[in-house]
Amino acid sequence: MALGATFAALRHRNYRIWAAAGFVSVIGTWMQVLGVNWYVLAKTGSATSMGLTILLQALPSLVLSVWGGALADRLPAKPLLIVAQGAHAALAAGLALVAVTGAGGLPAIYAISLATGAVSAIEGPVMGRWYSTLVDRESLGNALALGSLTNSAGRILGMSVGAVVVAVIGPALLFAINSASFVAVLAALFAVRERERHTGGPEPSEADAASADHSIRAGFRYLLRQPVVLVALALSFVLGSLGRNYQVTMAAMSDGPLRGGASGYGFLSTVFAVGTVLGALVAARRRVLGYRVLVGAGLLASLLQIVAGLAPGTLSFAAVILPVAAAAVIIDTTVGTRAQLDTDYAMRGRVLSALAVTGSISAAVGAPLLGWLAEHTGPRQTLVLAGAVTSVATVAAGVALDRLRERRLRGRLTRVLNAPAVRRPVRRFAATAARVVRPAATTGAAHPAVAEGPGPVLASRLARPRPPGTRFAGLRPRPGRLAAAPPARPAWEGAPPAQQGHARPGK
Repeated sequence: MALGATFAALRHRNYRIWAAAGFVSVIGTWMQVLGVNWYVLAKTGSATSMGLTILLQALPSLVLSVWGGALADRLPAKPLLIVAQGAHAALAAGLALVAVTGAGGLPAIYAISLATGAVSAIEGPVMGRWYSTLVDRESLGNALALGSLTNSAGRILGMSVGAVVVAVIGPALLFAINSASFVAVLAALFAVRERERHTGGPEPSEADAASADHSIRAGFRYLLRQPVVLVALALSFVLGSLGRNYQVTMAAMSDGPLRGGASGYGFLSTVFAVGTVLGALVAARRRVLGYRVLVGAGLLASLLQIVAGLAPGTLSFAAVILPVAAAAVIIDTTVGTRAQLDTDYAMRGRVLSALAVTGSISAAVGAPLLGWLAEHTGPRQTLVLAGAVTSVATVAAGVALDRLRERRLRGRLTRVLNAPAVRRPVRRFAATAARVVRPAATTGAAHPAVAEGPGPVLASRLARPRPPGTRFAGLRPRPGRLAAAPPARPAWEGAPPAQQGHARPGK
């Protein structure tokens, strides 16, 4: 595939503007993540306090993401995003103020982290719906893959530069840089041309969101009627909880069997980040991200996770987690693409919110579970056991998706054949053909083989719809029956003597 296909989404002007602004914002975001973790750790000396900060940012998504999805389907995305980006900028500026003055101390950091998580939870589904309008339907998968690439590259760059800044100047500058980065996103929102946006339906009107609870229930009912999407979400949950929390398993392996320590963990984290970049490039090169890609990437990641548990050293472990990281990005991109393309446009925000909740729950459940298993059974055994469970789940999901696909195709074929536009022409053709092969009623005596009609087999063939170019195939005579019949004689040649004096037709 040509290199241009890898960056096909960049053909759209709106997406180019948004990708550039998003890259700047991602760099600032990861700088802030590093700065917050370092600030809390330096103030308390407790890794538990640092983990509490991360938990406070993740908790709001369990509740508010669903409400954000309802808002995304009821209100225009642009005003919501302007408010959300402004809130992010203000919160980052608040972090910088706390870091410089010390006002509020650690409780202020916790409060700002919780507020940041709340804004992100509401903004997430809105951002996903907005993102899908920047490109056409065919380029959506490529756009999501390039978004993963932007996030991975921004993470590497932001963490690298942030580590230098926090060591030389301090975390306050990181917070200020992140606050300024949202100016680029706000500018991009105003630079996007509305007439060039691609929507799958009418944009939500400026309606009152007071009935958002009803919209949430409607979204859940809609999801329950989408078995294919439900299977994909279930597989994403299993893979996310047992096969994606490599921050836990990499730390346990580096501190335990691999004996790499902090430096080894840093090296493995860098390798994992490089793998996410490679995975984004692979996903971007594919024209179609279907469920076969999802199952294939999930099975590959699961089997390699088992191999990672058996790796003897740091280098061999790193060589295995590199494709695992790539497969993880492909899985995320495929699930996000199918969640948008295989659902109604009016329900897209609520479906994306369900996807966000699934990811949050899988992280909240999987990280403690894997940590407990690593502590009680060992890191190697944890990787092997988790890989085996995810392998079985992936195979089961593949079988279920294949059966659902066959059922969907059968249903579509039945609806097409039963459509009035198909049935009426077929019935008219069958009736006309029946009159052609039954001449005895209009022309008098005929050959017995013809007079008895087309027979049940030929009649069924005439009534059956055929592909284009073969509509009259049912009129072909059957060997030994119509083919052997002698040609019918004109009526006056076989008429009784009393009628032979009548004039012939045309005279």
